[in-house]
Amino acid sequence: MPMTRLEPDTRQLPSYSSALTLIAALLGFALITLDASVVNVALPAIGAALGGGMSGLQWVVDAYTLAFAALMLSTGSFSDRIGASRAFGIGIALFTLASAVCGLAPNLPALIGARAVQGVAAAVVLPASLALVRQAYPDPARRTRAVASWGAGGSVALALGPVAGGALTIGWDWRGIFFINLPLGAVALALLVRAPRSQRRPAPLDLPGQLTAMVTLTALAFAVIEGGVTGLAALAVAVLAAGSFLWIEARQAHPVVPLGLFRDRTVSVVVAAGMSVSVAFYGVVFVFSLFFQQVQGRSALHAGLVFLPMSGLIGVTNVLSGKLAARYGARRPMLIGQALAATGLLLLLYVDAGTPSALVAVLLVPMALGCALAVPPLTAAMMDAVPAERAGLAAGVLNAARQVAGGLSVAVFGVLVADGFEAGMRLGLAIGAGLLLLTGALSFRLSGPSASRA
Repeated sequence: MPMTRLEPDTRQLPSYSSALTLIAALLGFALITLDASVVNVALPAIGAALGGGMSGLQWVVDAYTLAFAALMLSTGSFSDRIGASRAFGIGIALFTLASAVCGLAPNLPALIGARAVQGVAAAVVLPASLALVRQAYPDPARRTRAVASWGAGGSVALALGPVAGGALTIGWDWRGIFFINLPLGAVALALLVRAPRSQRRPAPLDLPGQLTAMVTLTALAFAVIEGGVTGLAALAVAVLAAGSFLWIEARQAHPVVPLGLFRDRTVSVVVAAGMSVSVAFYGVVFVFSLFFQQVQGRSALHAGLVFLPMSGLIGVTNVLSGKLAARYGARRPMLIGQALAATGLLLLLYVDAGTPSALVAVLLVPMALGCALAVPPLTAAMMDAVPAERAGLAAGVLNAARQVAGGLSVAVFGVLVADGFEAGMRLGLAIGAGLLLLTGALSFRLSGPSASRA
């Protein structure tokens, strides 16, 4: 009898094999998480070397984020169909190759294209890496600790991203942020050789839904970033593709995004809240990476170090938030997190060109802590709102929505600061705070097990 996606292989692996599999999975997850944050502080150096202006720099970030988000909807099924170990190997190999192309890119279009391929590979690696961990640890207690380690690897990579990006840009070159992936990818592949082969499992793929989702997201981002007549044409394409997506999903036997999920109020609110949190976090990291260098005239390394206090606290706060959600239910830490993040954005409205970097580092902390506090209970509430057999799919929808929001926030923030940096930055921060307060108000009205668990 074939196993469902969430069922681990029941064969107990030797401890050394389990450990090697975990290290490979953790390294793969850390690589794709690092690449989501390491690029931001290198953007001014990339712009100086390759040109392209603000819109080009936005695409360097969004080509990765949007490809990652769109394909995350179906790469879990792909991993099941060919086996997690094969999918992980393909993803890491493709990611490593694309990183080399990024580092060698002679111009901005080549870099953006290679970044999109990195995003495709990252979308394959994420579900496959987690599936490898589940496969390696059949015992629930050991698996819980292994998954926690896997998640911690992503948090550490996220925290190190801005600092690593700044250090590599100053000490080597902006191309170093991509070349560093080559030895790390090689190590992950070498470790994978020692991992047992994963079983293949039947899993349907919704290719028409996946294709229309990709066209919708890409066209929407293009419309926001490029603007003008071209932007209007892209917006029309986005609307047409979105309508096609909804029509297809309503008729598919196995849709990539089951629209019926959103009939549940908790699911709809949690997805909206997750998106507002991502708008705040990714928008702030993007715009302040540019602010420190283009407005305050700081180095890339200095910019990375300013982010270190906020990034370093994210992993600790994630763990604390999970414990709070287990004790008090998801709603309370969700509310506190969104309110704290909104407050942090409002505090950042007072930052200008003369604000000391140390003070900015302190002011960034409430926003980051609020986002970190909100995310684990958001995930818990999502899991509580759906049947167990749909947990993997629901997690994919939530994570994809958060990545989409992060990508679009970069597009919007970039457009806002293009014609006046400080005024545009403040408008973006105010919009982010408003979204958090709105979804916080919606979260306040949640009820049910996820909101009232004692």
